[in-house]
Amino acid sequence: MFSFTGKVLSLTAASLMVTSAIASAQSMDELVAAAKKEGQLTTIALPHDWCGYGAVIAGFKAKYPEITVNELNPDAGSSDEVEAIKANKDNKGPQAPDVIDVGLSYGPQAKADGLIQPYKVSTWDSIPDSAKDAEGYWYGDYYGVLAFEVNKDLVKEAPADWADLLKPEFANSVALAGDPRASNQAIQGVYAAGLSKGAEAGAKAGEAGLEFFKELNAKGNFVPVIGKSATLAQGQTPILITWDYNALAGRDTLNGNPPVEVIVPKTGVVAGVYVQAISAYAPHPNAAKLWMEYLYSDEGQLGWLKGYCHPIRFNDLAKKGAIPKDLLDKLPPAAAYEAAVFPTLDEQAASKEAITKSWDAVVGANVQ
Repeated sequence: MFSFTGKVLSLTAASLMVTSAIASAQSMDELVAAAKKEGQLTTIALPHDWCGYGAVIAGFKAKYPEITVNELNPDAGSSDEVEAIKANKDNKGPQAPDVIDVGLSYGPQAKADGLIQPYKVSTWDSIPDSAKDAEGYWYGDYYGVLAFEVNKDLVKEAPADWADLLKPEFANSVALAGDPRASNQAIQGVYAAGLSKGAEAGAKAGEAGLEFFKELNAKGNFVPVIGKSATLAQGQTPILITWDYNALAGRDTLNGNPPVEVIVPKTGVVAGVYVQAISAYAPHPNAAKLWMEYLYSDEGQLGWLKGYCHPIRFNDLAKKGAIPKDLLDKLPPAAAYEAAVFPTLDEQAASKEAITKSWDAVVGANVQ
């Protein structure tokens, strides 16, 4: 399942022997006490309807009521999160994020730039080796695939694949759920469109995706608005390209008003892994570590699954029989994910560069 990177990301023999979560040899009780003393955790880019984060944050607050959760810019993209760390290196105030949740390709770059610090949670060994940095600087949290969220009041016959989006009946209908110059979700949407055209993974697929959106824009089908469930419901963006978990959560939130259909396309099924990391300049480092412990506990992982995200410890939870049957029954059928591909880090980096640098020149649509 996690063969999306063929590079050397496996743990060293020495790190495999590390079972303690706390590099400084803190016990869990000591960590909790230190976090409570700090009294605050500052997050960024965590919309409550994304991956079940509203309930996850509420669960953390309930468990640790002494810690105030300061939520910055819920609608920010991965680039915005990294820039927030850079902009607040010397700021210990409320605008400095303690933790980030970003697209996979942003983790290694943030490490290379010295913007994040290592930390290994107590469930470290149950995180697949290929989904984490061997030194603990970043670690996968959940994944999903790009899907079409469709307003069935306005779109009677939903598109089954990427090529269908070019049809004339979808004029002024198709939107991305972010700015492809900054949002990982949107970048992956463009990349998936390129793969659907048969392009080679990496930069070639990024370039093909740009050509696809150039055509989509020229036909008048592309809507240069950052799409959300609200814009979908209002009819501004009747077809939204978004992660499956966001689409499914949006379907539930709208509760039939309007009715929503979620389609995993037949081709170009791209799976995206997001990663967690702690800012190297975190004003509340102990609260940040405690947040990570909560997210990677069974409780935190199931919280994401309730938000339709496949948590990174999914296989471990399933093996232990820790996933309630009613929760499994709410997930899309496994067959829809059989064609999913997990881009390698190199492929993501190459496609990201191609898309972010050339979107304006090739597509020419100012998404905002």
